Amino acid sequence: MRSLARSAPASLHGKDRLRYYSEHVNRFTDNQRDVLGAYLDRFIDKMSGLGASDMDLGGHATSGRVWYRVDGDKRPYDETGTINSDEIDILLLNMAGEMQQHELFEMGAIDFSYQLDGPKGLFRFRATMYFDYQHLGLCMRAIAQELRPLKSVGFHPAIERGLMFEHVRDGLTLVTGVTGSGKSTTLDAVVDANNESFSGHIVIIAKPIEYMHTPKHCIVRHREVGQDVGSFKDGIVQSLRQDPDIIVVGEMRDPETISSALEAADSGHKVFSTLHTSSAIESLDRMIAEYPHEEQDRVRNRLADTLRCVVSQKLLPKVGGGRVLCKEVLWITPSVRAAIKNENVGEIYQMIWEGGRLGMVTLEQDLVRLLKERKITPETAINFANNKRRLQQLIQ
Repeated sequence: MRSLARSAPASLHGKDRLRYYSEHVNRFTDNQRDVLGAYLDRFIDKMSGLGASDMDLGGHATSGRVWYRVDGDKRPYDETGTINSDEIDILLLNMAGEMQQHELFEMGAIDFSYQLDGPKGLFRFRATMYFDYQHLGLCMRAIAQELRPLKSVGFHPAIERGLMFEHVRDGLTLVTGVTGSGKSTTLDAVVDANNESFSGHIVIIAKPIEYMHTPKHCIVRHREVGQDVGSFKDGIVQSLRQDPDIIVVGEMRDPETISSALEAADSGHKVFSTLHTSSAIESLDRMIAEYPHEEQDRVRNRLADTLRCVVSQKLLPKVGGGRVLCKEVLWITPSVRAAIKNENVGEIYQMIWEGGRLGMVTLEQDLVRLLKERKITPETAINFANNKRRLQQLIQ
């Protein structure tokens, strides 16, 4: 690794220098690649011991150190020492296959899953590799080894019932939140509960595939975008010919994916997906805003007819260490449906506020619950509230 880094001509910079490393890495023997892989795996294996959710390395921004996110805070782990940026570039290129390297140079980033069979067992990670000012950066997120029981998420019985195929067999449910808010964990809990409760077929379309569900009462297929299918849209369209009961779409990234998911839900399938939004109302606005103005009325009406539930969640620092889940839950009632169709989305917050008997809860109401249970501090509640004025009314 070090000798290859030193061999690069001084005249090569950026992508040209990385292509030079790529050509040489791809000529390494299996043993050479295994040695480099084992070197990188040492850093990845540290995540388990530290209880870290994420790991970052590479590029000028990390100053040659490995950074880990523990209990929400990301800090360098000095015990690993520092590594030259060129040497990290070689380590990361060695991690990617030739097809992935090609995509990396074409697109500037790749998403993939990674598996580490270490002394403490088998661990899976979601990874993204990308260009960072003439070098490569890597971020890896640990995937939970054990599924969280759906009961532990704390949904109202009416909402939990609505998430189950045996009770509600169609429509779209969204789990939303910023990166690192536990969306995948919640969605996997929902998938597992359905896997145990009825006999059918679940198709998961994601990039990358994270948790691998074991078939219980259902066939559970895992299709990774980029390897098993070309795009989220293609995966949804193809799944409709595969006799599915539930379709899980890893992320709503573009109008084509949204339209395909709405079509699947409209055709009588139960569809789950995620969005990077921080509230139920923002989720509605974001989906509609993805379309040109002249198409928004059509999309608005279709969304109102197919949407069943929106769960928006955040992970908050917990008193005593760790993190705790806080969520906002919107169930689509006839009144909510009418508000969406009539472009009165602003009224929906009050409907959630008053919808407790139906299982609905605003983020602020759930923050107050956590305060009363002494799981978070008042400062944390204020910092994470979407509607700080409403929160102040509740805690005064």
